[in-house]
Amino acid sequence: MQYRKDKKGNDISLLGYGCMRFTRKGTAIDLDKAEREVMTAIRGGVNYLDTAYIYPGSEVAVGEILQRNQCRDKVYIASKLPHYLMKSVEGAEKTFQEELKRLKTDHIDYYLMHMLTDMATWEKLKKLGIEQWIASKLSSGQIRNIGFSYHGSTDIFRQLVDAYDWDFCQIQYNYMDEYSQAGVEGLRYANEKGLPVIIMEPLRGGRLVNYLPESAKKIFERDPEGRMPAELAFKWLYDQPEVTCVLSGMNSVEMVEQNLNTVSKACPGCMTTSDKELVEQVREEISRSVKVGCTGCGYCMPCPQGVDIPGTFRCYNAMYSEKKSSGRMEYLQCTAMRQNTASASQCVGCGKCERHCPQKIEIRRELDNAAKELETFTYKAARWMIKRFKLW
Repeated sequence: MQYRKDKKGNDISLLGYGCMRFTRKGTAIDLDKAEREVMTAIRGGVNYLDTAYIYPGSEVAVGEILQRNQCRDKVYIASKLPHYLMKSVEGAEKTFQEELKRLKTDHIDYYLMHMLTDMATWEKLKKLGIEQWIASKLSSGQIRNIGFSYHGSTDIFRQLVDAYDWDFCQIQYNYMDEYSQAGVEGLRYANEKGLPVIIMEPLRGGRLVNYLPESAKKIFERDPEGRMPAELAFKWLYDQPEVTCVLSGMNSVEMVEQNLNTVSKACPGCMTTSDKELVEQVREEISRSVKVGCTGCGYCMPCPQGVDIPGTFRCYNAMYSEKKSSGRMEYLQCTAMRQNTASASQCVGCGKCERHCPQKIEIRRELDNAAKELETFTYKAARWMIKRFKLW
């Protein structure tokens, strides 16, 4: 196993275990199966387990597995506060204590504000007294490191990095998100500030493996070096020294063993010229299936009406290059779960964006097309609920 340092000098395994996707038997987690997989990973050197309050049954499963095998002291547990459900620090405290009970532990090593979306959300939490609550938890040792997870644009990510003395952060990042979400610029900015960066969605929820276009799958089938989609995606991340830990939602022993084998050969600079060429070929094939030729450069921003133009097009494209449901879910996260929404339907057709677009995209027309497909009845209802109950 390869390890990289956190802010305090602790060794974190480069491969982390994402505990959201444990296999289920009906509605319950198949605990025995999950135990075999998690313990295979721990024996292989994985020491970072990521779960969350809102992952059904996950915290309980992690707590039970660690207790059964008496190995709590061999791993770091990361979990998350669903701050969007909190109306007071008393609510945060109640939720946190419930998490400790579920996890069968007296402390959480890495604790995140779950899906911190913008500065307005952080300011709301500060008014509730979250900074004082965090300070008390750090002082008591019940929380060892405090951080946040993030879906959104690079600019807002930078603002959040600077808003508090965080110990770490977590972002979505993979070879298709290099210039979207927090992106490579956000990764490097956090690193420059001394923050360890935990990577989620390295395979975009498996979509860089299971939902590749047929033309991309054929590239791998013809590859003379026999490289596999997941192997290439992980290697692309491991190559970057700013990456501290890459989470993988492993749900088979075989998958665990394959990932352990890949990470055993990982280091900055491990990507060969041939590897980089293969990534570009696959990117090109995925991009062929997109609806809008947006590169995410951001020259169209800021929008006077607050529309997240690159984010909208990224999600719109994902509907066609991956799955409609995944594109719509990401759109909800990135546009509606904010105090100030960033929906495509907010466009008033001023045209300012089009004057700055290097790709000469008819942005107003494409935003209208995107809104028709992304802003379904379900999206509108969820957006109303988020606003009504201040879930941002």
